[in-house]
Amino acid sequence: MSHSLSQAIHLPNVLSGSYFVANWHAPKNVKTLITTRNGGVSQGVYASLNVGAHVGDNPDHVARNRALVQQNVPVPMAYLNQIHSAEVVRATDSLHVPLNADASWDNTGKVACAVMTADCLPVLFCDCAGTVVAAAHAGWRGLANGVLQNTVAAIGVEPVELMAYFAPAISAEAFEVGEDVLDSFPLDKAKQAFTPIGHGKYLADIYLLAKQILQHEGVTQISGGEHCTVLERDAFFSYRRNGQTGRMVSAIWLEN
Repeated sequence: MSHSLSQAIHLPNVLSGSYFVANWHAPKNVKTLITTRNGGVSQGVYASLNVGAHVGDNPDHVARNRALVQQNVPVPMAYLNQIHSAEVVRATDSLHVPLNADASWDNTGKVACAVMTADCLPVLFCDCAGTVVAAAHAGWRGLANGVLQNTVAAIGVEPVELMAYFAPAISAEAFEVGEDVLDSFPLDKAKQAFTPIGHGKYLADIYLLAKQILQHEGVTQISGGEHCTVLERDAFFSYRRNGQTGRMVSAIWLEN
């Protein structure tokens, strides 16, 4: 790991490299890699490390960017065809043809669970024993539909034995939403994650919403959540900020 990348772990709002790793107390055999927007070959609005094959970028550039990322991950990465659902699959089943799903899990150590984002919340999971990992793509629709609850259930470990890490997503300062989003979260406690700003609009804290959901499921070991993909424009792609843009990837795997 380069000096700039090792710095990024300790200075969470200063990211100058292409990758960083989750800053949490996971078992040593649990490995992570989270990309920034930098260090790839894509041009224009996709500059430069875009791994999203569905956003209109040159397919050759996307393939080269994915190959660059793959060089840092010793097992094949299992991308998903993300559809803002609550579907969870085995990562090994999504290797050759990406499945329609928004979370995957693995206990074989033969594959990396991977989710792409550009404002939505990537949540990485492992158990305290280092026997299973998972990755979930949690935008507000996925959160409301139960993607995190389904991921916890699919992992099949007592929630108290799980750890979760929030990779970079849109922050409350930048996430303006309407009543429809507020009404999608029935838990009374969820109202704490919405700050009214007038005219039926709110600032939504997606990190807090995800934390409330996980805590409700019994997951208490939660880390991360210190970045903003919208405001940190030099480090991250942001759909909310730019519309047409690239995607980062957050990956997690077991080292055999």
